[in-house]
Amino acid sequence: MTRHLDFLRLHNFRDIGGYVARDGQVVRWKRFYRADSLGWLTGDDLDRFHALAVRAVIDLRHPDEVERSGRVPDSDGLVYHNLPIEGRRWDVTAFDPATGVGRFLADRYLEVSEDGVDRLKLAVETIADAGNSPVVVHCAAGKDRTGVLTALVLSLIGVAQDDIVADYALTGLATERFVADWRTRHPDAPMWPGFGQAPAEAMRLFLHDLAARHGSVEDYCADVLDVDQSMIGRLRAVLLGSAAEGSPTAPSSGEPAPGITGPSQ
Repeated sequence: MTRHLDFLRLHNFRDIGGYVARDGQVVRWKRFYRADSLGWLTGDDLDRFHALAVRAVIDLRHPDEVERSGRVPDSDGLVYHNLPIEGRRWDVTAFDPATGVGRFLADRYLEVSEDGVDRLKLAVETIADAGNSPVVVHCAAGKDRTGVLTALVLSLIGVAQDDIVADYALTGLATERFVADWRTRHPDAPMWPGFGQAPAEAMRLFLHDLAARHGSVEDYCADVLDVDQSMIGRLRAVLLGSAAEGSPTAPSSGEPAPGITGPSQ
């Protein structure tokens, strides 16, 4: 199966369908997308986006990022939620090469799990509402804040940790394009070594540390985010189906996804 959707100005827009949950059900395709900044959508890219019939966008960026870089364009039937989940801004000058990029990122994700509680819960509730499907979750690069929320949602519906880690690491396919774009915009600025990277170690460390603190990722969601069994049931009803329903060619409320590219999964 392939995940990345082909856009000219977006580099990391992908479908989260196809992963198998513990009970054998499969995440439906064309229901749950993750992406980099939708503020770049114009022209043919915007037409491709509209063809997905997305009903809700969850933008995890800070309001100043939205003001600076733009948001998804308004369209009929699209609901936009700005739910910034990051409290502490990153200080990349504190990066220690001796501990590595993965450890640095995992520590930032743990901070999000502490600081973004109320908005993380709202985001999960939004995804669990069938009226919001298909939904897109995004931040700036679609890897860090988006990676945290996606990992929590996939954990709640029973997707295996190895698959969650692998899904996160697929951002690595976009790293070269992220770096090239940044260099074009900031030709003389220094770049920290982890820019655009999504090493599997970062997500694995984050999930391990979150479980070590709270008993399990699911316990964190229950005890800290106050995600109850009713909400998990709604989330599973929206996102999971049989193997046939999980097929990327299965019917959905949207049009077939255009230009899907990327590695087999």
